[in-house]
Amino acid sequence: MTRSTTDEAAVPPLPSPKERRRLRKAKSLSEEEVAAAVGVTRATVRSWETGRTSPRGRKRALYAKLIAPEPAVKPPAVKPPAVTPEAAAAAVPEAPDLPVAPPVPEAPPAAPPTDPPPAPARNSDARTGAEAPDERRVSPAEAFDELYARTAPGLVRQTYLLTGRRALGRESVERAFELAWQRWPEVAVDRDPAGWVRAAAYEYAMSPWHRLRRTHRQPDAPPTEPGKRALFDALLDLPPAYRRTLLLYDGVGLDLPETAAETEASTPAAAGRLMTARAAVAERLPELADAAPAEQSALLHDRIGGLARAEHVPVPRPARAVRTGSENKARLWTRAAVAGVALLIAVTGLTLHTAPTHYEQPISPPERVGGVPPRGGPQKLTAQDLKLQKSLSEQLAHGPERLVPQLE
Repeated sequence: MTRSTTDEAAVPPLPSPKERRRLRKAKSLSEEEVAAAVGVTRATVRSWETGRTSPRGRKRALYAKLIAPEPAVKPPAVKPPAVTPEAAAAAVPEAPDLPVAPPVPEAPPAAPPTDPPPAPARNSDARTGAEAPDERRVSPAEAFDELYARTAPGLVRQTYLLTGRRALGRESVERAFELAWQRWPEVAVDRDPAGWVRAAAYEYAMSPWHRLRRTHRQPDAPPTEPGKRALFDALLDLPPAYRRTLLLYDGVGLDLPETAAETEASTPAAAGRLMTARAAVAERLPELADAAPAEQSALLHDRIGGLARAEHVPVPRPARAVRTGSENKARLWTRAAVAGVALLIAVTGLTLHTAPTHYEQPISPPERVGGVPPRGGPQKLTAQDLKLQKSLSEQLAHGPERLVPQLE
């Protein structure tokens, strides 16, 4: 693993702190101007020039380019003065009189020269009209393949140290690049495409849902060497956020603000996580306990890099296979979404076609009810009632006669 996802050899080495200050003054640059160009504070630039700290990552490349000495310019060649025909004739001494030679017959006129083949078209600056040299345009697939070949192997080793699982590290990197290819117009114009992919790979690798998968429940076997085994166990015992912060700062080589931004934390919170993680690792590695913070960072960088390089991690698939897989997945999800929408529309239309337009209350079936007299009119007399009625109407009533009141 390197200090950045790009090739570290591409970053020029920095001169000594005293030489940095001399080069800055030779270019008539103030500390404020350098700080504004690199994106740091004036105190950070002063710290770089005194040797207390050194720039990392992209800031190191910008700082080295900013203070690099100007290349020596060759003096223009002095052209000899142009000699006019009159001056040339005056400089040649007159020849003695010679016999006149017979006139030479004129040669027949030559055939007109054919037009030369057209020169290849060259790009020109639309603003100045000056011609520029031809530059081959890089296709999106070629740019993606170059980024993949340069960063994928190192990212697999980083995610292995982050999770302790080789297969999950390879899967995370491939998923991150598949997502990057789906969003390539956005990733291609990002100021750090490798950082975009690294953040996506770390997020996928640290997802807690992987614990539900049988193949990723337990980490792989640790290294057999005692020193590497102690560092491996110390990293896996850290909480995921602390482990990621330590890996980004001391392993990859990002500075503290970049580490805080990638872990979505404030700079003081990232600094606290870093110090806590270093203290926990120092308990497992005694050589870190008495070292200064700068020495701890360099020592951890060497130990983490050695651990990543010593382990055999699976090689990621070719870039072409990753791009094809990303396109197939995007095509599959698009078709599934279209099919789901079409099914929803069909079910909704069928429901609207078969559903009633208004509600009708159902009529309950009739049933016999006993003990309830019919509504209206007297009850029908039974045979016994009729017999009793006839008997009473035929016989005289026996008893005291009814008193009839008389009116005066």
